[in-house]
Amino acid sequence: MAEYYRLFLAQARGQAQYRASFWFDVAASTGFGVIDLLGVLVVFHASGSLGGFTQAEGLLIAALAGAGFALADLVVGSVERIRNYVRTGLFDAVLLRPLGALGQLIAMDFAPRRAGRAVLCAALIPVTAVGAGVQWTPVRLLVAVLAPLCGAVLFGAIFVATATVAFWWIDSGEFANSFTYGGRDFSTWPATIYGGVFRRVFAYGFGFAFAGYYPALILLGRPDPLGGPPWLAWLSPLVAAVAAVVAGLFWRRGVRQYRSTGS
Repeated sequence: MAEYYRLFLAQARGQAQYRASFWFDVAASTGFGVIDLLGVLVVFHASGSLGGFTQAEGLLIAALAGAGFALADLVVGSVERIRNYVRTGLFDAVLLRPLGALGQLIAMDFAPRRAGRAVLCAALIPVTAVGAGVQWTPVRLLVAVLAPLCGAVLFGAIFVATATVAFWWIDSGEFANSFTYGGRDFSTWPATIYGGVFRRVFAYGFGFAFAGYYPALILLGRPDPLGGPPWLAWLSPLVAAVAAVVAGLFWRRGVRQYRSTGS
């Protein structure tokens, strides 16, 4: 762990040397988060309600999902650069070091400038919860803390799993983005607005409904408008854990598949 910490620290120090650029990137990251939430505001303002949720409730869902995605993007988002390592053969050097390949990639390309969006969304969770009329209890407070962490694990697993495709298909960037950033956009909105197979695949199959929608139902004290059983809303930690295990197994399979750039 000490070696990974030193890699993280070296990256942070190196980027902080260019202070103007660093703080501009932090401001830009925060600005992108603001733009995402403004988009939610505009749609709800125009429609009044969406999928059976008010504007305040919709913002709570967006803040929960956004915080989870932003944390995942901060910690493991750089793993999507794996395709550059595979293309150039730099992944050979990663494998030669006496450290885990995934941990190295995360630490070597760590980008603290992405913290702006994570801090913004995390700060907006209590604000939007108050606006939505959440009645705080110890259990709901715990949910408000754990939901972004579970969302971060879920989105982190999606980042890793989709990045792993580069071991078979190097130019898989757009494919990966369709699931990572597409998943973020999907989870920003109430799952009730989606229908049929699309909702079953992405809300439940990929677990995106457990990043914002179901934690928000617990905070709001609402039954699931989709008719799901009450216990379904409490499965976010389990869904995140399963996603992490599947992504880890897929990553190990991809590393075994790697045969260097010259083979």
